[in-house]
Amino acid sequence: MNITVNGEAAAIEQLSVQNYLESLGIDPRRVAVELNREILPKADYPGTLLKDGDALEIVQFVGGG
Repeated sequence: MNITVNGEAAAIEQLSVQNYLESLGIDPRRVAVELNREILPKADYPGTLLKDGDALEIVQFVGGG
């Protein structure tokens, strides 16, 4: 299936948001996710399956001083 991730097309198998982040090597605790223009609560990552045509925005927090 095809989704859009941070403005780029991506072809993936059906995965939960949590599994997709982990497949990218991203720690789900360290990012914010917007799914189809709505912020997705972290508690919903494991149970939310990505569907064909979904748009995902992943924002990583960067610390600094």
